[in-house]
Amino acid sequence: MDIDSQNIKSSGEEGASMQTDSKDSSNSQGNSKEKEELSESMDKLHIEGSSSGQAGTSSPNFRRKPVIIIVVGMAGSGKTTFLHRLVCHTQASNIRGYVMNLDPAVMTLPYGANIDIRDTVKYKEVMKQFNLGPNGGILTSLNLFATRFDEVISMIEKRADTLDYVLVDTPGQIEIFTWSASGAIITEAFASTFPTVIAYVVDTPRASSPVTFMSNMLYACSILYKTRLPLVLAFNKTDVAQHQFALEWMEDFEAFQAAVSSDQSYTSTLTQSLSLVLDEFYKNLRSVGVSAVSGAGMVAFFKAIEASSEEYMETYKAELDKRRAEKLRLEEERKKENLNKFRKDREGAEKAAVLSTGLKDKGVGSKTTMMDEEGGEIEEEDDNDDDDDDHGGFSEDEDFIDEDEDEEVSKFSF
Repeated sequence: MDIDSQNIKSSGEEGASMQTDSKDSSNSQGNSKEKEELSESMDKLHIEGSSSGQAGTSSPNFRRKPVIIIVVGMAGSGKTTFLHRLVCHTQASNIRGYVMNLDPAVMTLPYGANIDIRDTVKYKEVMKQFNLGPNGGILTSLNLFATRFDEVISMIEKRADTLDYVLVDTPGQIEIFTWSASGAIITEAFASTFPTVIAYVVDTPRASSPVTFMSNMLYACSILYKTRLPLVLAFNKTDVAQHQFALEWMEDFEAFQAAVSSDQSYTSTLTQSLSLVLDEFYKNLRSVGVSAVSGAGMVAFFKAIEASSEEYMETYKAELDKRRAEKLRLEEERKKENLNKFRKDREGAEKAAVLSTGLKDKGVGSKTTMMDEEGGEIEEEDDNDDDDDDHGGFSEDEDFIDEDEDEEVSKFSF
């Protein structure tokens, strides 16, 4: 990066000198030399940039910046308020951010969105036109918006050099985004172009119950395996209840067992068993306590996002490239298989066409020519009665006439 910055600075200085020299027409030779030096430095910069791009990423359109932060969470966990706090923090810290709203049913937003799904899809009109309920209207609106999501990606790519983060707010119904086809399309479109991190917002006061805490952790684990992206747990509303108990339960299995042991129901027994399963999940998970109202924990949250973006480049990006290469390989095999099948069908059709032009396909009643032993042609007639009549066969009447003629001839014979 230092070399690139020096080249950019030198190119800027040379560009400035070119402007001053253009005013003075007498220094044309110096101007041409500076143009050559500028072109050489730009070529060198282009070569260095392309080599670094090949070393870091396999796809040419991939960019290390900006980092996409997709905020998800249960209904009532405070996603929209938390995103508003993130926007305020980026503005106060001179962090270049870009805001996107994907909730078509929200009435008002506490922040200004650069890209708003409500500007493209009318939620109530979708409900009326397709006779849908609230959840079906949200899902259909998101599906319609996902069909043109390539234009959203192109808009962000144009501004990528001037952005650090892209903050994405999702619908309140978490299953609509995480388990729908449109949610998968949007997530994969982001992840294939920019480093993407999932921020799972947890309602800390409600998670104080061990059973509710385990439900949140199971859902977070399912999102991690569904999206295959880095996940950051944001324990929201720490101004109401501190999240230290959650960190203790995640780090100490015995502490969680002690909290669950007071209840002997089937749900508590299942929760104890699941805590053993999620032990490995807790070790590789980043969690931060935040407050959307007071703004506490914002610095720690962005540090966790930066660490997750580095993890994305090291681990998740390689896995994504591997899956993309496997998909391309399967598509190539499918194309070859279809091409071979087409060739076989075409060869079979050509053979059938050649056989159909032979002598076997002539109509019934036709004559066939054979060669006798001496080389002469012998015409064989068919056995049909009609053919016998047509080719000179004798009937009984004709025989009777022939006999009378013989008798008359014999009378005049000598």
